[in-house]
Amino acid sequence: MKNLDDYKVRLDTNIHEALNIIDRQGGQKIALVVDSDQKLLGTVTDGDVRRGILSGIDAESPVSMIMNREPIKAKPSDDRKLTLSIMKENNLRQIPVVDDVGCLLGLDTLDEFEFFPHRENMVLLMAGGFGSRLQPLTNECPKPMLKVGGRPILETIMLNFIESGFKKFIISLNYKGDIIREYFADGRGFGVSIQYIEEDKSLGTAGSLRLLPEIQNSHPLIVMNGDVLTKVNFGHLLDFHASNNSKATMGVSEYNFQVPYGVLKLDRHRIVEIEEKPNHIFFVNAGIYVLDQDILNCLPDQERFEMPNLFEQLIKVGHHTAAFPIREYWLDIGQPNNLKQAHSDFKDVFE
Repeated sequence: MKNLDDYKVRLDTNIHEALNIIDRQGGQKIALVVDSDQKLLGTVTDGDVRRGILSGIDAESPVSMIMNREPIKAKPSDDRKLTLSIMKENNLRQIPVVDDVGCLLGLDTLDEFEFFPHRENMVLLMAGGFGSRLQPLTNECPKPMLKVGGRPILETIMLNFIESGFKKFIISLNYKGDIIREYFADGRGFGVSIQYIEEDKSLGTAGSLRLLPEIQNSHPLIVMNGDVLTKVNFGHLLDFHASNNSKATMGVSEYNFQVPYGVLKLDRHRIVEIEEKPNHIFFVNAGIYVLDQDILNCLPDQERFEMPNLFEQLIKVGHHTAAFPIREYWLDIGQPNNLKQAHSDFKDVFE
């Protein structure tokens, strides 16, 4: 039984506190903004928070800066089949229930409708890289099979997907792919199905998409590099992709760089401003993607093709693409110091 008080916040509640509600174990992934009379003023979801991050809004800012002020609502008298159809049509997992004057009465959720027993999306894991920067560790072992926390990196990635309800995997192989195939086999040992595609030579992060077998459903495809450790919520990622009507969504991580000197702004030879040790914030490609299946037809004939090139091509022809900011743990294991960091972090993050 839900206690609505657990999901209520006020207009001046900061975003960080709202996130604690959204991320609560077993919660409904939503914060409900109400006034002193319990009138619903808006809602805050994970997508609202991530869009706020992209806009540069700080987590200590009030929820009023990011909340949805016109959420879809239901009435107690509404037919539940109609409510379910509205949720499905609008890609919603929750609908607040209000009375005739807008006061909060309840919260209908997809969990209660038992609408998503598991996810039908295929997951493509890119595990064909050479791992040159991690030699000599990768001389005899492909990078995704290096052990962190007592198990291969690729196994941790797959287990995170399995916990989120994904059952259908494809692994792209190249360098020492036989080691990966032997370890995971057809997936039955993990309670899932695994297919493999083989690259005769390195095709880049998007080139191997041309080798994909026909996918027997219409759901978007998730693609992820096999050397990334993350606790990203894949359900939130898919919801974000759908709610933004995106053809292709790229997971992005925030990267901060501080210039260790005073930076001058010049007008020819004249100094007009000095900014001492400025901090620059960038969003970088995190190696996690969601792709609508029809864009796979847009792949060029050239053999080697990288995922950023695919996004550039989609943008050029006018397709809608989106950036999904990753606020959870994320680490790209590309360098020896990253691998050392992964060993240090593993127990606290993944156990």
